[in-house]
Amino acid sequence: MSDLNNVKVILFDLDGTLIDSVPQLYLAVQAALKSNQLSAVSIEQVRDWIGNGADVLLKRAICQQYHFTDIDETLFQQVKSQFDHYYQMGIDRDYSLYPAVKETLSVLAQAGYSMAVVTNKPDQFVQPLLQSAGIAEFFTYTLGGGRLPVKKPDPLPLYYLCEQFKVQPTETLMVGDSKNDIQAARAAGIPVVGLSYGYNHGEPIENSEPDWVLHRFDELVSLLNAEVRN
Repeated sequence: MSDLNNVKVILFDLDGTLIDSVPQLYLAVQAALKSNQLSAVSIEQVRDWIGNGADVLLKRAICQQYHFTDIDETLFQQVKSQFDHYYQMGIDRDYSLYPAVKETLSVLAQAGYSMAVVTNKPDQFVQPLLQSAGIAEFFTYTLGGGRLPVKKPDPLPLYYLCEQFKVQPTETLMVGDSKNDIQAARAAGIPVVGLSYGYNHGEPIENSEPDWVLHRFDELVSLLNAEVRN
């Protein structure tokens, strides 16, 4: 079990961790598929397919399966263009903050932690969604998919944020709901919390063996003793 006494920075995943964005992603995926005369998918499928970035989500939707096959590049780009359009149009609706997220982020900020968002969601959507949700103010940095050559589960995004904050991995905590978060943190040498209420491709987060499993976001406060930290 990792020691949290030295933690100065907390890195958060976005979808499935801070925000339940399945409904808005589902609507944008459906609109993009319909625009290209492709078969519809269910909201349950979209929930299971989230986590590896929008490109992978769309390829899964086009092929109607998690492990997708080769896709015509022209078709993919058409679907992606439509998805980007519809998702941007709906960025301020059809989502919800998970319970106690804003209140918990406020407590952690007051306790002296620096915080960032690291997500595979395309970078251009991250700040607008955080602003709409009213929690952008809590994060010193946000890092979305496409800003770096690789995404989680590669550790590079986590290393990059450690460099921005000028902290060591052992001074950092990763909080996420997916095996991608757990694997990235493990590879980076960062202690990691797995949240049980997120998406994680339909698998229990316990299977990925995070250092801690939490069932509510506000349990972070007691885990970090944030209410008594100076």
